[in-house]
Amino acid sequence: MFTEEEKIRAIELYFKYGKKLAPVVRELGYPSKRNLRRWIRSWEAGGGAKESIRHKHRYSDEQKQIAIEHYLNHGCCLAFTSRPLGYPCTDVLACWVNKLYPNRRRIFTSKTNPVAPFEPEVKRQAVMALCTRQVSAREIARRIGVSRAVLYKWKDEIIGNSVYQTMRKHNEPSLEAERDALREEVARLNQEIRRQQMELDILKKAEEIIKKDPGISISHLNNREKTKIADALRQTYPLTELLHVLGLARSSYFYHRAALKAGDKYATIRTMLTDTFNSNYQCYGYRRLHAMLRHEGSRLSEKVVRRLMVEEQLVVSRNRRRRYSSYCGEIEPAPDNLIARDFKAEQPNQKWLTDITEFQLPAGKVWLSPVVDCF
Repeated sequence: MFTEEEKIRAIELYFKYGKKLAPVVRELGYPSKRNLRRWIRSWEAGGGAKESIRHKHRYSDEQKQIAIEHYLNHGCCLAFTSRPLGYPCTDVLACWVNKLYPNRRRIFTSKTNPVAPFEPEVKRQAVMALCTRQVSAREIARRIGVSRAVLYKWKDEIIGNSVYQTMRKHNEPSLEAERDALREEVARLNQEIRRQQMELDILKKAEEIIKKDPGISISHLNNREKTKIADALRQTYPLTELLHVLGLARSSYFYHRAALKAGDKYATIRTMLTDTFNSNYQCYGYRRLHAMLRHEGSRLSEKVVRRLMVEEQLVVSRNRRRRYSSYCGEIEPAPDNLIARDFKAEQPNQKWLTDITEFQLPAGKVWLSPVVDCF
């Protein structure tokens, strides 16, 4: 247990050291910070702390009197008094003067009329300009003709500091909010760039691996082709992002991946079909090839044979059937080229040009033969 004198000593040191707990405990060696807080709360609740513990005044009564007399005898100027004496600050000196001579303080007036104080409307407009500031507070004070401190004093008198802070928070966006918004925008743009780069790499791999046209859309690829592209880019991008951009389900991806690893069960059949097709002048259709496979002992359906022929590009070349034409050539030899591409004439009816054009109409054929004079 601690005596009352020890508690008072600890509390006095607490106020002496600027209300800091750690220096008191370090110097006295007692009590704990928790107990010291409890002593201080009990001491303040009893009203003894503020009355018993008093700080030493910074300025003596003699210094105060000298400063006030200098202020009254030299034009009542706070700054002119503080500058030669070296003490105190203007706010402290103003408090001293207001306390001893409340009616001797000089009132702040405008520069245009040094006798009359500012009108309430002028103060209200100044405070409004301060709260919705487009320029600095110093510039607003300079335009009105007062100091910056006076401008803030008017603000406290009219709206108070709490309302002013609320207005500032409402009107001026927080720098942290702007920084967070910019960071989110940068992250969104980086994600969009990454997605576009991924789509570009997918199209390049489609051209390289699957031999697709560079202008092809990703949606036109089948699941097997998408699986090949995803395997090729899996070391560069996460699989989840690749499947999302490709529009491929995860189960479909692993199904086709397992099918690709298992290999082609028709590899031998493909070789047999290709060799037989090429050795027979590329004229065998799917029926002849299907019969050949049955003869060799491989039983496949005709649909499988047709699909393998399409995948191996085994297409039979056929001569195109031509339409009937009764044209048998010119009856007489072609006439000489008398015009020789000279389409100018010196007089009318000297050179005529003509041609025949045939038109197919629902009612039959129509021939047009215009005649043009070269003059």
